[in-house]
Amino acid sequence: MSTNPFLEQLTTDNTAVLLVDHQVGLYTGVKDISVLELKHNVVGLAKAATALSLPVIVTTTAADSMWGPTIPELAALLPDSQEIIDRSSVNAWHDDRVRAAVEATGRKKLVITGISLEVCAAFPAIAALADGYQTYVAVDASGTFSPTKRETGITRMQQAGVVVSDYASLMVEVLADNANPVAGEVYGALDMPFATLLGQVAESYQK
Repeated sequence: MSTNPFLEQLTTDNTAVLLVDHQVGLYTGVKDISVLELKHNVVGLAKAATALSLPVIVTTTAADSMWGPTIPELAALLPDSQEIIDRSSVNAWHDDRVRAAVEATGRKKLVITGISLEVCAAFPAIAALADGYQTYVAVDASGTFSPTKRETGITRMQQAGVVVSDYASLMVEVLADNANPVAGEVYGALDMPFATLLGQVAESYQK
């Protein structure tokens, strides 16, 4: 029997989401993906995670001085009671409040995204992995400032053992069963309305 923890499926019981530095100022420098596509993917991930009742932790760096607030499209999805953890550390995992928020979820699998990919996503993903978490980075819900940074960031994460994937696949893995009552909401969040339509067609044939 394999002892590789990454062979264990992502589930609603073992997974949390960490969104790092999705800030207005940083988005102005993104070059490896269009900003509209990036926002679409980040919002889709956050919506799907919420539909699946996954804990979502959001953190920023120097929001009042250097990089500005969380992008409004993401901030609008968060409950009024949720704190966005603003920190000074480059590596989000080095902030005690971020680590405590993750620990409080009781989950050992972390889906992480960040701006920039090679720093804000890669650094905490590698550091959390070293601390015993299994980390997954959704590269299409992350962005950076050049193709070289994207390539080297992905390579470094893979060398360290972080799983690199796309946001929709990670959320569908958590969903697991299309009979789940929230499946339509999840596919809608992932901008896959055809999945809901096909489910309705299939259901009509069964009647």
